[in-house]
Order: sequence, then C-alpha cells, then structure tokens
Amino acid sequence: MSQRLVNLNPDLSRLREAGYDIAIGEGNNLLVRDVPYVNSQKEVKRGILVSDLDLAGDSTVPPRDHVVFFVGDFPCNVDGTPIAGVSKNTNKAYGEHLLPNHQISRKPTTGPNAGKYADYHEKITTYIAIICSPAFAIDPTATATTHPVVVPDEGESVFNYLDTAATKAGIVVANNKLERGKVAIVGAGATGSYILDLIAKTPVPEIHLFDRDIFLNHNAFRCPGAPSIGELRKKQQKVQYLAEIYLRMRKNVFAHDCFIDESTVEQLKTIDFVFICIDKGTGKELIVQRLEEWGIPFIDVGMGIQLGEDNTLAGIVTATTSTPSKRDHFRKRVAFSDGEAANEYSRNVQIAELNALNAALAVIKWKKLWGYYDDGKKEHWCAYTLRSNRLDSEDTNEA
Repeated sequence: MSQRLVNLNPDLSRLREAGYDIAIGEGNNLLVRDVPYVNSQKEVKRGILVSDLDLAGDSTVPPRDHVVFFVGDFPCNVDGTPIAGVSKNTNKAYGEHLLPNHQISRKPTTGPNAGKYADYHEKITTYIAIICSPAFAIDPTATATTHPVVVPDEGESVFNYLDTAATKAGIVVANNKLERGKVAIVGAGATGSYILDLIAKTPVPEIHLFDRDIFLNHNAFRCPGAPSIGELRKKQQKVQYLAEIYLRMRKNVFAHDCFIDESTVEQLKTIDFVFICIDKGTGKELIVQRLEEWGIPFIDVGMGIQLGEDNTLAGIVTATTSTPSKRDHFRKRVAFSDGEAANEYSRNVQIAELNALNAALAVIKWKKLWGYYDDGKKEHWCAYTLRSNRLDSEDTNEA
C-alpha cells in the first residue's frame, strides 16, 4: 500500500483514520478489505470493496464515476434478497488476483453533489453503508472499521508500523521537525530509560544508548514496562535489554555496551543531540567539555532526593540545557563532583514517577529546541521542587 499517497490526500486519510482496512492495489485501485455483508443464506460474511482511483499526479480528484466492484458472494438484504443496484460482473479484473464478482451502481440523489461523489471518502462510506447495514442488523458487532495494523512502505518510516496517532491529531507536519540527526542517551538507568521511551515514539532517525551496567531487580522498578522474572535472570546489559524492547516498535536503536570515558567519548562526536543521564560528576565533566568543543547541544538531567526524619522524601528534579548559543550558566547549575553518597537517589529509591517527570522535562525542552513546541521563554534550566510543587524555569538566552 502506498502510505505516502494516503498521507497526501485528506479523503483517503479520513478513511484510514476511521479504521477502514484500505489499500492501494495494482494500477492505483482503491481497495477496502474486511467489509461485512449478508449472503443469500442470510449469513454474515466479509468481502472486498474495489473502486477505480482517479488521480492528478499524486492527488485524488473527484471520482469520475459512481460505480464500485465487490469481491464476495452476492450482497443481500437481511432476508437474503439481492440488494438493489447490484449486478454480476464478468469483465472487470484487478491485480493481486482480484476478480470482483459483482458491480454496484448508486448515484447520490440529493445535496450539492447530486449525481456524483465529492471525494473518495463520500463514495466509499456510502457504499459501505449500503453493503454493511444488513450485516449490522443481524450482528451488531459486524463493522468495516477494523482498525488494522498499518505497515509503512519500505524505507518510508523509521517505525515498524504507522504512527496513526499523529495523523489522527493532525500533527504530522510538526512531527516531521523531529526527523533530524542522531540522539544519544548517556546512562540508560531510570531517567535515561524514560527518555528513551519518549523519544522512541518520535521519528528521530537514530537513537544511541550508552551504558555498561546490568539490568537488575532495582532497575525494573525505575523504568518503563514490566520485565518478567525470566528477563531479570538473564542479567542482560541495560542497553541490550532496552534496545530489544524498542526495536519492536522502530528501527535504529543502537546499544553501546560502554561507559563514556577517555577511550569512548569520541563516539559522541557524530551525535547531534545528547541527553546526559549519569550521576557521577567526574565522568560528566569530560562529556560536557567535549560536547562544548564539538558544538553539540545537550541536556543534563538531575535529581536530589533526601529521606526526612518523618520518612517522607523531599528534593528537586532538574533539566539543564546547554546549546552553542548559551553555555555560561551550565557550570553554575551542575556539579562535577562525586559527592552523591548521602543522596537517597543514589541508593536506588524507587521513585519512577520522578524519573518519568525528569525525562519529560528534558524531552519537552529537546522538542522546543527542534521547533516542535512553542518556546517563548527559551529557558535553559528547569526545576521541579517536591515540597512546594513548584516548577521554575531560568537562564534564558537573554539572561
């Protein structure tokens, strides 16, 4: 099926968004599969509706005729009598070994488009109503809106199946702004795994994960999803475990089984954006120095969580952005020491919601930088404080 052709034409897109199993057949024929109908024995069956598809280049034009063809038994009314306007077809054949058995002819009789259909959405939905109504009367669950899994054309998308959420919301053009460059996540722990979960659902061409740790029990309580006991017993590398999950959904998730140090930092040189998700300040300093030298934008995520005397957790969640246009604030906001021993977060407190929030703040800012979200303030530091439930944003380009 030519998904590009469907995406370019609102009438075809509306059919897909409604849940019809549409396809573009050989010779640019429009097929609608899994259409319920009633045969002469008053049984509910399913067939294929076929229409010629009139195009001007890659754009649909109003259908030239009001005829469709049907693959299946003779479609009937509830009582098994033939539906009016249906006749045998003996001289029409389509590709994909489709030999329509019947031809149906119904002209619109009212409204501004009397005598012709305005577009393919009107034509197809009109004929589906004619064919499916008797089937629905017998079986109320019989519907042509089956919402099939839609697979992109080869090379058309980074996803293994179509992002119908974007088309339904009308944000395909906005999403296209994220089809650029390579993104790296340094540290595939709690916050890093949530960042992966969020950006894996964008059309960014490549995602690179860097970490050398093993995925253990405590990780299961601080990352998306629900690993099985069997998966934990494998003692997989974090990056391998996570990459395998998200490769089910999309292509180009690359697992790098290493920490970033002097021997590996050069791997970041070809990356276009980096999320730093590590709590070791000394290792972070090397990464920051090199990314600044190479002119690469990045976001550092951080969390400071302490356990109080009354056994309540308090602290702050931060996302600090550094871009070639503003870097002077970064060292004032981010520590490069390893003094986290007293920090409850470093002892694996299971606070998945804060990791998810930390990731969301970072990914929202990344999308702002890429022009996806409105960015009126252009802040480079954002912090959420638990006790006051307050969200602060500072360090604008003008500050």
